[in-house]
Amino acid sequence: MPDPSSPPKTGTLMRAANGDVIAYDESGLILHLADRVIADIAARLPVPPEAPAPPVPQPLPDDLDIWSVQHDGDWTHFHGNLPGGDSARAYRRHATGGGLIAEARGPLLALLAIGGARAALASPGPGRFPYHVLTPADDIGAVGMAGDGSAPATALMQNLTELTHEALIADALLARRRAASLSLPLFFVRAETDRAAGAADLASGEALANFNLALANLKAAAASLGTTAQVLAVTLDFVLEDVTGDPVAYRDGMLALMERITQSLARNGLARPIFLAAFDCGTHSITEGPALIGQWELAWNHADHRLHFTAPSYAFPMDDTGRLTDEGRHLKAQIAAEALLAIQAEDRWECPTIQLAERHGDDIRLVCESAAPLVIDPADPFAAGAFAGFQLSGVTNGGTIRTVEIDPDDPKSVFLRCTRRPEGTEIEVTYAHGAAPQPGPFPANRGALRDTWSSNGLHRWALPARLRLTDGQA
Repeated sequence: MPDPSSPPKTGTLMRAANGDVIAYDESGLILHLADRVIADIAARLPVPPEAPAPPVPQPLPDDLDIWSVQHDGDWTHFHGNLPGGDSARAYRRHATGGGLIAEARGPLLALLAIGGARAALASPGPGRFPYHVLTPADDIGAVGMAGDGSAPATALMQNLTELTHEALIADALLARRRAASLSLPLFFVRAETDRAAGAADLASGEALANFNLALANLKAAAASLGTTAQVLAVTLDFVLEDVTGDPVAYRDGMLALMERITQSLARNGLARPIFLAAFDCGTHSITEGPALIGQWELAWNHADHRLHFTAPSYAFPMDDTGRLTDEGRHLKAQIAAEALLAIQAEDRWECPTIQLAERHGDDIRLVCESAAPLVIDPADPFAAGAFAGFQLSGVTNGGTIRTVEIDPDDPKSVFLRCTRRPEGTEIEVTYAHGAAPQPGPFPANRGALRDTWSSNGLHRWALPARLRLTDGQA
């Protein structure tokens, strides 16, 4: 039996004609409020913000050969056989804009550049793989701001309308992978320049600031794709633009630039970069100067930075303004791609470099650092002349070069056979340096010394040099 002294567990405290107003149960009081009271309370409560509507996908062009179109979040995915895409494959496009992007495995690979005006030159595009080589979707293109303000932040990417040196490297790498039936990755390219008058200014100017923005855009683009970012290489193109007249200042400025770029990559969680540069030989009329000498200083003193010279610029055709032609840009990119592949494979990439000029009886022996045996190219493709680009200066007794040949006992040394023993207190031996100005398809400073490496018709040519003649064998 229930205990009459225990209070009931349910009941009514207040009742109106239309029902209970206040009741109770084991959980507590139960209020029955009028509809107008509920509406008044709702009006007084803060309204939670509505979730943003998903972006409306931009329509794809009607004339594309595409199929299996699907929308997934911010992306439109589809399959297609697109012109220039080389074969049918899967693609995507962001709902808010940007370009058509090929579906690819692995990280988003970056090829970035910084330099002066000549680094901003480009050939008409697009390349052979237009949906694999992209740039930030800021309507600026593969060539950045050129020192005119700051680039905007964006996670979107767009297709290229022109091909910079870095875009051509990406195109060459993709072509090699296609030929080997390997997967085709995505590339992110950008070249930033400004009007710096010296390397120290470049290391602290607008080009570097926009370079750092490009890194942020790279990371954002990779995240939007659901992958990671990797910087394959940073190309440096700043030599003749340095007008400070101080070779050491040029070298130190470039060292500072590489250090700041390395720090920027580290702040973004990216590895120490590979720096690539072509050794600038000058133009048809500029054959000597502090910047060219400072570049030589940088070649053997670049601290612990991973700086690699891909080729001397005498290997690339240029126009009468001292800028590379389209053919020259393509050749430069092809050899840079070969160099990058070798470096990534931990193979030795080193253009032959003359390190010592010493007397050898009446002749001169040049000791070189080289990854392979040396060759004096008999075809002389750059019209360097009978002495393969070698010259003597400071000779007072009329001794001249008679022939140039590889040392038969050491394939990494060169003999300059002389008409008589050169005499003088300050004799210098130069290679592809200090030549008389002359017109032609190549710089006035040029040579015919290379090593035996070759690939797809490309060769690895020796770097310019200027060395004091030292006493060796009497």
